[in-house]
Amino acid sequence: MPRPSPERPIKLIVPFGPGGPPDVAARIIGQYLSEHLGTVVVENHIGAGGTLASRMVATAPPDGYTLLAATAGSLAISPQLYKDAGVDPVRDFAAVALVSSAPLVVAVSSSIPAHSVKELVAYAKANPGKLNYGAVIGTPPHMSGEMFKHITDTDIVFVPYKSAAQATTDVLAGQMNMTFEGTTAIVPFIKSGQLRALAVTSPGRIPKIPDIPPWMRSAIRACRRTPGKASSRPPARRPTSSPRSTRR
Repeated sequence: MPRPSPERPIKLIVPFGPGGPPDVAARIIGQYLSEHLGTVVVENHIGAGGTLASRMVATAPPDGYTLLAATAGSLAISPQLYKDAGVDPVRDFAAVALVSSAPLVVAVSSSIPAHSVKELVAYAKANPGKLNYGAVIGTPPHMSGEMFKHITDTDIVFVPYKSAAQATTDVLAGQMNMTFEGTTAIVPFIKSGQLRALAVTSPGRIPKIPDIPPWMRSAIRACRRTPGKASSRPPARRPTSSPRSTRR
């Protein structure tokens, strides 16, 4: 006997703007689920480092029709940065699946005379306050950039953005000097020569860009991390049945 389909579209809420890694991952998953489960509508709800979207999903009816395309930024970082985040990641959500896990890439505009992390640090020290990077506040790229500055004792200006896609666009246009971004977003630009990759934040090299060393081996020690993780989560008060069999 075939199982019943959902009675209405399922919402998959993305805490960040269109075009960034979380949005790309959510739309791939949304398309797959639409083909095999029922209509899935991907919506972007931007603000407060992802906490606005998190609150929206946390307070939604626990009927399986509202999911959060959660990231390390929206669930692990932002609740620690914002005094009134309004969500408790452990209390308010229940994990459904790990969707993706990817390292970040430390990359610079082709106009920056640095071909390694060592050269980048030397250039930043010789030109304090001249270099800049952009990211959405409270995301892994933002935290990675600040960690980079702290460990290397460099003065690099942080410029806040509303979306990762816009930050990447500005690096490509030469308006920003460098970026800490996920492989999903910038590997194509690295392979085309538009950006120069200096290091990856994973413990070892990665298949997509095997010539790029980990930043631990590029003069930055004690920074072993893979911050970019995304997963789908409904409210913690989830239904005992799956969305496929949920009925009002």
